[in-house]
Amino acid sequence: MDLLRQKLSLLPPKPGVYLMKDYRGQIIYVGKAKQLKNRVKSYFTGSHDGKTARLVSHIIDFEYILTDSEVEALVLECNLIKKYNPKYNILLRDDKTYPYLMITHERHPRIMVTRQIKKGTGKYFGPYPNATAAQEAARLLNRLFPFRKCRQIPTRSCLYFHLDQCLAPCIRDVSPNDYEEISKNASTFLNGDQSEVLNLLGAKMQTAAESLQFERAKEYRDLIEDLKRLGEKQNITLNDFVDRDVIGYAKTTDQLCIQVFYLRQGKLLARDNFIFPYYDDPEEAFISFIAQFYLERKIWPKEILIPSLESQALLSLFPITIPQKGKKRDLVLMAMSNAQTTLHDQITLEIRQQSDNTQALTTLGELLKIPCPHRIEAFDISNTAGTHSVAGMVQFIDGKPQRKGYRKYKIQPMEISDDTASMSQVIRRRYHRLVSENEPLPDLILVDGGKGQINAALKELEDLGLTIPVAGMVKNDRHQTNELMDWEGNPIALARNHPTFLLLGRIQNEVHRFAITFHRQQRTKNMTLSALDGITGIGPKRKQHLLQHFSSLAEIQQASVEELQSTGLPESIALSIFDYFHPADEHNPLQEEKSIP
Repeated sequence: MDLLRQKLSLLPPKPGVYLMKDYRGQIIYVGKAKQLKNRVKSYFTGSHDGKTARLVSHIIDFEYILTDSEVEALVLECNLIKKYNPKYNILLRDDKTYPYLMITHERHPRIMVTRQIKKGTGKYFGPYPNATAAQEAARLLNRLFPFRKCRQIPTRSCLYFHLDQCLAPCIRDVSPNDYEEISKNASTFLNGDQSEVLNLLGAKMQTAAESLQFERAKEYRDLIEDLKRLGEKQNITLNDFVDRDVIGYAKTTDQLCIQVFYLRQGKLLARDNFIFPYYDDPEEAFISFIAQFYLERKIWPKEILIPSLESQALLSLFPITIPQKGKKRDLVLMAMSNAQTTLHDQITLEIRQQSDNTQALTTLGELLKIPCPHRIEAFDISNTAGTHSVAGMVQFIDGKPQRKGYRKYKIQPMEISDDTASMSQVIRRRYHRLVSENEPLPDLILVDGGKGQINAALKELEDLGLTIPVAGMVKNDRHQTNELMDWEGNPIALARNHPTFLLLGRIQNEVHRFAITFHRQQRTKNMTLSALDGITGIGPKRKQHLLQHFSSLAEIQQASVEELQSTGLPESIALSIFDYFHPADEHNPLQEEKSIP
């Protein structure tokens, strides 16, 4: 939750789309916002109704994509909901789509509003999130341009011909050339050049108002507003059905962030972020990334849009395009902007995390009356009613986990087997080895438990001639971090939002996760081994051999004789295993075949 609060503080007051994630990293909700900062924060402040409260209770993380306008955010939200089908989205989960305006490719073309795109049927403009504006615009365009209005060409002229709103192919021969200029003007209008029409409508509105024709003036005013909404810029969808990737990057003095937008069938459906250090020229690092990114995949889309580069090396390898204007250029700029935002957020979070870690470690040292502990090693014992006992050790340096330093321990059988005896054994084994190998020792040892575990660790360290501070991480009844205990057994209470308490919680959760995962692996393995003990001809080596080829006991039980033999076992041993798990009363074609004289 601490990381979530920090990410919330970095949200920009810009339009975009946010994707809420659960503990598994799955997207459970997609939303759009005119201002991401206010909208996303609203989920975590105040009270909510039942549905929203359930959603918020499952949010562990989120990410966002910046757009240039709320219109773009609407379109992108629609695309992402259709792609991920999030659990808590109900709008746009059916087959509805935003409308398009289309000039049909018929002999006598029409202007239509459609929600279905079929390649080759016409020229499409949109999508338009404001469906009402699209309908009104289609009606206006049909008044401005004399396209065919009827679905089926009638045998006589209609009112549209007499109003000069149709060329009337029903009563006279109209060639395709007659429509060419009309289609060109309509396309120019729909591509954004609406100034002449807007000026004309403005003049008519003014004239109607001066003539006291207020209803007519209102109609013109509404048409002008609809056309302005219609003309709002959006770059999320291109109407050419082309699969393309859009790549942008941002840099600091030592880090590069690359943002890849994936457009499929013209729609922006997903994106990836890549942040890594670079050691030479950032442009060269960007070029190397693109080459590796696509050569490893061995396939690439029809078009790859990237920003302008000095080097032309990529142009001969991939279908690279460097757009200079238009929607494609705007998409590249959007990728660059998102890369810059992602990199800024990452760096800010790292700085804040480092600052919090420094404060947490300094306070931890003060509480335990020791120097600031830069290197911490934590231990946890895991078992099931005293069986399959194991231990896990995690290492944190400057508040960050160092997974190379993690260690697993199988607890050797002892006369008295409990958590304190197990802790003694692990501490002795760990630090006897460090001393013998002249490896660096930790500044602080944390044990999962109370005074018993602390005393067990201190005694083993004393026997080894080591003086290392030891403290305990005590849990409450719900198995959550509760307090810190010093080496004398005195509890040290901490505020739940204090950086030191949060750091201890991360360490305790991590060592518990590491230990219990190892325990489960050993328990499963031992259960498998014991289940094979009753089979003739199966000794320790063959047990291990089977476990190397089958991931679980269930797979061994379900394996056929042929599958067992494929691991290298003799046929007689494979038959013994199969017979053991398949009693003689079950149908066994192989046994029946063997019994035939």
